[in-house]
Amino acid sequence: MTTLAQPTARIRDEKGSWGFKLVNYAVFALFAVICAYPFYYLIINSISANDISAQGDIRWLPRGLQLENYVQVFQLPGLSRAALVSLARTVLGTLATVLASAFLGFMFTQARLWKRQLWYRLVVITMYFNAGLIPVFIIMKNLGLTNSFWVYILPFVVQPFNIILVKTYVESMPESLQEAAEVDGANIFQVFFRVMLPNMTPILATVAIFSAVAQWNSFQDTLLYVTDQSLYTLQFLLYMFINQAASLAAAAQQAGGNLGSIASAATQQTATSIRMTVSVIVVLPIIFIYPLFQRFFVKGIMLGAVKG
Repeated sequence: MTTLAQPTARIRDEKGSWGFKLVNYAVFALFAVICAYPFYYLIINSISANDISAQGDIRWLPRGLQLENYVQVFQLPGLSRAALVSLARTVLGTLATVLASAFLGFMFTQARLWKRQLWYRLVVITMYFNAGLIPVFIIMKNLGLTNSFWVYILPFVVQPFNIILVKTYVESMPESLQEAAEVDGANIFQVFFRVMLPNMTPILATVAIFSAVAQWNSFQDTLLYVTDQSLYTLQFLLYMFINQAASLAAAAQQAGGNLGSIASAATQQTATSIRMTVSVIVVLPIIFIYPLFQRFFVKGIMLGAVKG
């Protein structure tokens, strides 16, 4: 009797396990579709006929396939320069933030650092308190950072959350690594650059993702501190384009000269086509970059989440 019951129970457990997996996969597949659909919606509307897209009739499949939107949008004034500014601030800002987070996170694990706990608490407390918009603007102005490219870099160098991640990760690493290097005569900078930094790849990739996404998506600093159009970022132009989409659509049609006058309604720019196309241009770089760092991201978060 017991012999017959055991296989039956095993079969029942296997069926329950498969049922759970099936429901689990279905729920996560649905969640993935919900997350991906807004990006898909932008893309299919940007490559569909503009007259149909403007009516809101594009839902699942593109209609009247064409790529003229991208050709015309790239001809909008200032877009190429704004893309270079966004790319430069993302690369330089990410490098500066990653290096600063790595070094400060490492130094805050060193017991020999004078007043270590005090400096660490002063950094962390800035996560919860800030002076407010007007005092920060006055500081930026007095430092000469308004209408300067460095206003995109310097205020983002020290990020308390990233420092906490790196500090926790370093504390999970074997202390023997640093001890062995110091026995061989390495100073603190040699220990950091030659021993610790190469072993921080997972957590530094995580910090790089956070920083790159924040830098690429930021537009409020341009709105607050920059009036020089040569320093406008791609995200700030997107903000302007969305607010001025109708007038930009008319400008794009006029820029075509005679071609614009004889163009079909399917390729003439509309407010909707401007919004959709520029949004795709701004979002695509992050969509392509994130999968490259995903494996480091997951590993870095898991290893840096638990001490010891």
